[in-house]
Amino acid sequence: MKKWLTLFVVMTLSACSSSDDGKTYYQLPQSSKPAMQAVSQPGTHLLWVEQVSVPDYLAGNGVVYQTSDVKYVIATNNLWASPLDQQLRTTLVSNLGSALPGWVVASQPLGYDQDTLNINVTGFHGRYDGKVVVSGEWLLNHQGQLIKKPFHIEIKQQEDGYDAMVKTLAQAWQQEAQSIASELSRLN
Repeated sequence: MKKWLTLFVVMTLSACSSSDDGKTYYQLPQSSKPAMQAVSQPGTHLLWVEQVSVPDYLAGNGVVYQTSDVKYVIATNNLWASPLDQQLRTTLVSNLGSALPGWVVASQPLGYDQDTLNINVTGFHGRYDGKVVVSGEWLLNHQGQLIKKPFHIEIKQQEDGYDAMVKTLAQAWQQEAQSIASELSRLN
């Protein structure tokens, strides 16, 4: 009896330890170079990244893949580790902070004399032709002046698979951050 009980316990523990639900979780990589943020002093530019919004089909846990010109699949086993809108906002703050020396870029309000950036992401997915798509528009309130710019980036994946797709999506998102940073630099 003890022998069977021991065998049952061993089998149960091994089944528990090796059970894998097949789910993989993804997080957008952070910028490789840390952002050096300026201390807020007179003349320092302040930028509040107020919101990055995504449509419902991107707001779920599943990584999205476009299988034809009209069909999208939301993965059930390849999931975002945290909400996509939060990841996009966090990486945008980091990328803008790196690209804008002398600026304080934050995801929290910084005071009355700040620029405010809102982004509406309409596409953030892989596509059947091996490219990723990052699209949407951003709205900047710069000293009371509203500036609105659309963006649409397509980048070819260098490898197959979700890992490569997520890395390429992050690359496209960083490219858009550089574009926003260039626009901000021209304004000041």
